[in-house]
Amino acid sequence: MTTLLLDGGPVAPDAPVSRTGGVPLGPAGTVWPVCRACRGPLQFLAQIVLDAGVLALFMCAHRPGGCEQWSPSAGGNLALLLPAGALVPVPVPRGADPEVLGLGAVRAAVPSAATSAVEGRTVLGSLGGEPEWLQYDETPDCPACARPMGFVAGLREGPDPVTAMNFGSGQAYAHVCGGCGAAALLWQC
Repeated sequence: MTTLLLDGGPVAPDAPVSRTGGVPLGPAGTVWPVCRACRGPLQFLAQIVLDAGVLALFMCAHRPGGCEQWSPSAGGNLALLLPAGALVPVPVPRGADPEVLGLGAVRAAVPSAATSAVEGRTVLGSLGGEPEWLQYDETPDCPACARPMGFVAGLREGPDPVTAMNFGSGQAYAHVCGGCGAAALLWQC
């Protein structure tokens, strides 16, 4: 079953709900992730609350196109499946611009399966179901067990440039390996 993620309006930047933007939440002591290609801090895109934990999604915003942000394995993006309990805001790295690392405003991603709830609201993506590939099936294999990872969420850019994620006018696909707890993010345009 597919559940739509709808723009639910502003929420606190550290709200423990499914949302885009703001600041990531992680276990105490979590260090802000960096791009493997350029070593710059990754931009925080979204957190999605799942039954298996909280999925945190990041992407490099320093050299668009240069760090292969679309690839699930090149290091220009990162998906982390974190435990759901005792999460705190991850500190912004010293000297980094918080506006570069997080989206300027925060939008709640409100799940809804009701068609009437969609009317007049921006769809930010979907949870579950099957991915709607823009190009071809790029389901990543788990780096730990080599099995295909399960699709958990599709994300769209959104209409507001202050809050929109940048997927080259495309959309992103988040996957998780249920057995290993590994996560991956990729996008197509």
